[in-house]
Amino acid sequence: MIERPGFVLLEDGAWFSGSLPRPAPTAFGEVVFTTNLTGYQETFTDPSYLGQIVVMTAPMIGNYGINVDDMESAGPQISGVVVRELARHHSNWRASQSLGDWLAAADVPLIEGVDTRRLTRHIRERGAMRGVIAEGSEPDAALTASLLASPSMEGLDLASRATAAGSHSEGEGPHVVAYDFGMKLNIVRMLVAAGCRVTVVPAGTSAAAVRALGPDGLFLSNGPGDPAAVSYALPIIRDLGGEGLPTFGICLGHQLVGLAFGGKTTKMPYGHRGGNHPVQDCRTDQVLITTQNHGFAVVGDEDGVPGAPSLEVTHLNLNDGTIEGVRHRELPLFAVQYHPEAAPGPHDAFPHFDEFLRSLAQRSAS
Repeated sequence: MIERPGFVLLEDGAWFSGSLPRPAPTAFGEVVFTTNLTGYQETFTDPSYLGQIVVMTAPMIGNYGINVDDMESAGPQISGVVVRELARHHSNWRASQSLGDWLAAADVPLIEGVDTRRLTRHIRERGAMRGVIAEGSEPDAALTASLLASPSMEGLDLASRATAAGSHSEGEGPHVVAYDFGMKLNIVRMLVAAGCRVTVVPAGTSAAAVRALGPDGLFLSNGPGDPAAVSYALPIIRDLGGEGLPTFGICLGHQLVGLAFGGKTTKMPYGHRGGNHPVQDCRTDQVLITTQNHGFAVVGDEDGVPGAPSLEVTHLNLNDGTIEGVRHRELPLFAVQYHPEAAPGPHDAFPHFDEFLRSLAQRSAS
């Protein structure tokens, strides 16, 4: 295999050299890092990573290859991958191909040999920013100009790109309509396993169309991009949730709940990505270790969400104090910023699905 010199260039002018294992297209995106040690396949197929170049902080990636069972969408969603070392040989009885071959087949560039520790520290100090993976010994003025002309994550509606083209249903039981803003497959798997019939609908589906489906509950999924740009979802959430329909939102869905009831969101310096983020339940003081993947947050603190008096803050991030969960004071509606379905990550937050099912049962009984 002939390796080609390459680099990662950031919009502040910093660049990090490496090599490309095979020819790859020049790739632009927001450069972010994740602290997961395993679960790279689930990470790369998570639609919340759409438009992003992902830096893996674990030193070697690809050891266990790629399998057909652990996909969180139909294929890779990331714009590119940055690693210290790519495993040339994988070992896993479930694997069907190598990580390198899988990314190459999807035309997703991977660069290795990068000092990912130095790159991660740079992002932590300067913040997540636009970047590009390119072949060559060093960047030139033309590439820099193209990078600076590429879209910023702020103001970008990626949910409309990541959403399903049409609706589909599976499972039996209480009927949950799930808005797909870039939903991971494990969310549907868990709702179905819990005994629900799940109908997935595109992000722009009207409230009237959802009512016509006769739902017992509403689910607001994760997804990529700036939540403030998904303004078309806000009146839908107020409309359906305001009728007393049990509602559960995660990640982008959590941010949309905050916006729908009067709050604001803000771009975080470098976001939360990985499977080891500590979150405290404000009601019980219990600490959950959670999987997270987001670059925006609902503005507020433990005292509440400014502009949204109807929302109670239920969870806080113990690293930076950002809001990780809210609950409506009168309606059966709650949301969390992290991923209770994990995939990959710890299972501490699985009980949120039971909480949602209890709200469905209470509505049915009443």
